[in-house]
Amino acid sequence: MGAIWSEKPAPPGVYQPRSLQEAWELKTILGEGAVYVSGGTLLRTQWEAGTAPLPRQMIDLRNIAGMGEIGLAEDYLTIGSLVSLSQCRENRDLREIAPAVQEAARNIAAPAVRNLATLGGNISSGYGDILPALLVYDAEVASFDGKFLSVQPVEAWLKRRWSGEKPAAELLAGIRFPSAGHEHGGQSKLEIFRKVGRRDAFTASLVTIAITASFDASSRSLSGVRIAAGGGTGRPQRLPAAEALLEGAVYSDSLMAAVYEAVENSFDTYSDPFATEAYKRKTAGNLIVSELWKGLKAGGGK
Repeated sequence: MGAIWSEKPAPPGVYQPRSLQEAWELKTILGEGAVYVSGGTLLRTQWEAGTAPLPRQMIDLRNIAGMGEIGLAEDYLTIGSLVSLSQCRENRDLREIAPAVQEAARNIAAPAVRNLATLGGNISSGYGDILPALLVYDAEVASFDGKFLSVQPVEAWLKRRWSGEKPAAELLAGIRFPSAGHEHGGQSKLEIFRKVGRRDAFTASLVTIAITASFDASSRSLSGVRIAAGGGTGRPQRLPAAEALLEGAVYSDSLMAAVYEAVENSFDTYSDPFATEAYKRKTAGNLIVSELWKGLKAGGGK
């Protein structure tokens, strides 16, 4: 017993910077052995599962002013990366501007976890369940590179994250959504997020999908179509082939069959111990088509 206890790793050192600049400098100096942390829920899950090592140092971001705030301006709704998923779930402005994002936050983990888990932590993983919903709203990431706070589309940020182009010290400061122009001129608006997991509740996702579109009941046509999918530790992605089929199209059963086929053929996913790649592709196609059917039926698209 004594030998086992003697091998127990020492707890990581904790640093508490008070600015983005200080946090970035700490990460640059400490290197790969240090990680940014706030709620720490994903990191703890990884350590306990043995999929990531216990870090030597943690850079606690909670003392940085402004990163835990939500602000609505004339053009943008801005959400700091330290805002908890519970806060996202309850915010009225987010419900008005991006309800599918709020639905995604509602479906992540258990309530006690959502009280700790942050928006930034879910995004920084590169595969968090909230990312497909961010993609369909053309959300933007604000990140700090040691000199400048820059803004780029979530899709571009994901490309850098998955290609390894994003510097390790770069710090995600927050997300912003266009707050103007989300009115839809009397058309029915589809705003959907759905998740399939290994059991009914509080489980890791196998497949997640998000959809936004406007539906004109008189012409039975769709416009402004955005579809995204992800799940597990796979890369969240837009599905442009399915979007192109639906944009400006008139709803029909044959159209839904073509959309299913486009999703099944283009969704880039992976096999894991719980589900094959083929199963996930079929599940994404079924989810997207069934949710479109339900949404269009409710909006007059019977």
